Amino acid sequence: MGHPQPETADERRERYDTDEVYSLRERVAAAAWRQRLSARRSLNHSYRIGVGVVGGLIVALGLVTIPLPGPGWFTVIAGLFVLATEFTWAERLLEFTRRHVSRWTDWVSAQPMWVRLVLGALTAVFVYGILVLTLHMTGVPDWVPGWVPLWR
Repeated sequence: MGHPQPETADERRERYDTDEVYSLRERVAAAAWRQRLSARRSLNHSYRIGVGVVGGLIVALGLVTIPLPGPGWFTVIAGLFVLATEFTWAERLLEFTRRHVSRWTDWVSAQPMWVRLVLGALTAVFVYGILVLTLHMTGVPDWVPGWVPLWR
């Protein structure tokens, strides 16, 4: 029992031109360089494993850094973006995330200014608390001046 023949790049491009759904994964698969990799099974398998490992590491790094000041969620989404170039499940998760972030943004934008200010203040307090907790657990560096309000 053989595997069905994969769609050629020209067939994918033609499908794209007819306004059918054309996902990130499909766009990457339609690229000429990706077609050359797909033609060699061992190279294709190694590439997919590499994308999975790199994307997974980026997501893991992002998940660890979410409570810390910085781009935690952005890093998670970037990792999902990498994974979505090869894996349908990641593409679905990325779309789910996009929808919910959009809903949250729309909701916050529709709130009165005082609600947005309270949300901003709560976020700042949370980030500061995580920073202080992290510095308490790891130790405050010697270069931090004594007047900085950190729990020593």
